[in-house]
Amino acid sequence: MEENRPRQSLWTRDFTIITLGSVVSMIGNSLSGFALSMMVLDYTGSTFLYSLFIVCFQLPMMVCPILAGPYLDRMSRKKVIYRLDFLSAGLYFGLFLLLRAGWFSYPLLLGGCVVVGAINGVYLVAYDSFYPNLITPGNYSKAYSISSMLWPLAAMSTPVAALVYDKMGSATPLFAFNALCFLIAACFERTIRYQETHMDKAAPADGLGAAKRFGRDLREGLGYIAGERGLLAVTLYFMVSGLSSSGAGSLHLPFFRNNAALFAAWPVAAVTLYTIVSNFAVAGRLVGGVIHYRVKFPTEKKFAIAFTVYLVVTLLEGAMLYLPIPLMAAAFLFYGLLGVTSYNIRIAATQSYIPDTKRARFNGTFQMLTSLGNAVGTLLAGSLAEFIPERQVALMLSAVTLCAVWLFMFRGRRAVAAIYNREV
Repeated sequence: MEENRPRQSLWTRDFTIITLGSVVSMIGNSLSGFALSMMVLDYTGSTFLYSLFIVCFQLPMMVCPILAGPYLDRMSRKKVIYRLDFLSAGLYFGLFLLLRAGWFSYPLLLGGCVVVGAINGVYLVAYDSFYPNLITPGNYSKAYSISSMLWPLAAMSTPVAALVYDKMGSATPLFAFNALCFLIAACFERTIRYQETHMDKAAPADGLGAAKRFGRDLREGLGYIAGERGLLAVTLYFMVSGLSSSGAGSLHLPFFRNNAALFAAWPVAAVTLYTIVSNFAVAGRLVGGVIHYRVKFPTEKKFAIAFTVYLVVTLLEGAMLYLPIPLMAAAFLFYGLLGVTSYNIRIAATQSYIPDTKRARFNGTFQMLTSLGNAVGTLLAGSLAEFIPERQVALMLSAVTLCAVWLFMFRGRRAVAAIYNREV
């Protein structure tokens, strides 16, 4: 590896604002998301209903991104970002008021998850398409190393959520905090000065109505991905790997909760032990982010590194729950470090490769397909875990991803390498 010395500073005013805003909103989401998951799991007592709750969040993320892509290639992505954050602040404050009044309804919470999932589906496409424009030339890898550290920093707050829930038996204060976080983030993002130009470069309307223009833009976006063999292979691989990782990941908390006797020798409750062990993955992501921020991999080796990471991560996903706690913690640490490596190489390469005028449509399609994989994996894992031990289900899902590594990444290695092995 060699040192990365970009010609321009990464930390411009706009990049600093988008980074700080993201940290604030992610911390709030991490706290309230974990607490709400625990509430649902305790309320229902069913791994399947818990998985269904997660799927209701993921379902709109299969539809909304691809529908949002054509619009976000023609409208201000910045405005969409901060307006959705204002809306999220209002929704979480409403949930705070309902829970404070002692009200809880599983069916209505499922409906609320659908709404939040729809907001997130559109938001992710807008954010992923807007973010590259705030990166100065030569700093893509460095910028995405920062991006990769934001979620781990936020996830380190989950033990706080577990402590609050254990002590108070309620997630109510965390939803008020989340609403405040979204409000602060929206106020930050509204002050970004970057002038968007992608709207001016969009294809002319040619006298088409809104519906026909949307259809044409959507077909053009899908045709672009289908015509780019490397992008297509990357998208399909991450759809299948998302199925495995999301499914296996959704079983971790139920595994610890349902097998507390396995961890009786440890001086903390099984769920608390899980939050501690899983945070080793967070530490791994932070370490990986620091590595990518300070150095960069040789350009011609990026695909080879990514391919090795895909193999090792898949094996770790299948073996994780079979390991004793010390080795499991080490596996989580290694998993997080490799996950950042995979993320940084993939997203820096693809986002710098795709034209700004098509970026939202690609991101929308990518988010839709990966969300489809996540939802199928979560629902499949939850259903199988009703009859098969969680460990065996995770192992089965890992085998599916190994097939995807060979089918998409190994067989499509030349096309993918042409995208990954570039100076960004």
